[in-house]
Amino acid sequence: MSNAARSTVVGVTAAVGGGVGAALQTRVNGTLAVHVGSGFGAAVISFGSGLVLLALTVVCWPAARAAVGQVVGALRARRLRWWEVLGGAAGACYVAAQGLTVATLGVALFMVAVVAGQSTSSLLVDRLGIAPGGVRLVTLGRALGPVLTIVAVAVAVSGAVGRVDGLWLAVVPAVAGALQAWQQAVNGTVRAAAEEPGSAPFAGVAAATFGNFLVGTAVLTVAFGVSVLVAGPPTGTLPTDLPADLVLWSGGLLGIVFIAVQAAVVHRIGVLLLGLGMIAGQVTGALVLDLLTPGATPPGPATYAGAALTLVAVTVPLLESRLRRRR
Repeated sequence: MSNAARSTVVGVTAAVGGGVGAALQTRVNGTLAVHVGSGFGAAVISFGSGLVLLALTVVCWPAARAAVGQVVGALRARRLRWWEVLGGAAGACYVAAQGLTVATLGVALFMVAVVAGQSTSSLLVDRLGIAPGGVRLVTLGRALGPVLTIVAVAVAVSGAVGRVDGLWLAVVPAVAGALQAWQQAVNGTVRAAAEEPGSAPFAGVAAATFGNFLVGTAVLTVAFGVSVLVAGPPTGTLPTDLPADLVLWSGGLLGIVFIAVQAAVVHRIGVLLLGLGMIAGQVTGALVLDLLTPGATPPGPATYAGAALTLVAVTVPLLESRLRRRR
């Protein structure tokens, strides 16, 4: 196996692992939202706790501080455009879409819409060369991957999709999914700007992830404030029964993991393979969580079939890329 092929396999494997972390974070944040009584409030806690951890990392690790300084310098010199540091806002939009539409669409249809937006947008983002890896052309295998992914997720959640009156609301999570592809690309661009020759490994990843959480926390705090003004304060309480409630505070740490994975590998595998890998990880991770969680509804045959098909969807563009290298 060539170094390029090995790098691609490692990158996709990391993306799948990041997707599993995202599935676990979704479960944690969902439980936290019930506890707090506010989806926006839970998101602020999740992003905010991650921001605190990253701020401590930047303060205590000189290489990370230097990387943050590199980002600031790149912004001042206009080597990095201002909108390229706003990737965290896309994460905030995704959380806002959950709060606005899940009650009407249901989790299953919400997920299908997000995957449709993310996988198709990934093709466009790669074609435009927004990510630091440069332009990646649309080929048959790369186009087939998103189609298979959408079908896979639709199959996996088919048993949970019922009659929906406000179907037009699916546009909202589809747009949120499309923004996730852009977020993955610009986070990689920020990481590249944060690194310099001889810099410590992962210092640029830490700087990009810190910026992502800083922007996301700011946007979600404003959204939470607006929700309080409109609907009143949350009716729940903070999870303070430690250590029993300790897992409810882990959403920020899990978020750090999958945002860092995005920033670290997007230049190696592109936005499309990154997105497909993370979707495969999310679907299979959710399946495993359902199997391991006491009292959860056991997955049906459609869920297993959908999870298997997501892995096939990731494999198709990988195999095509390998065949092209051999020619």
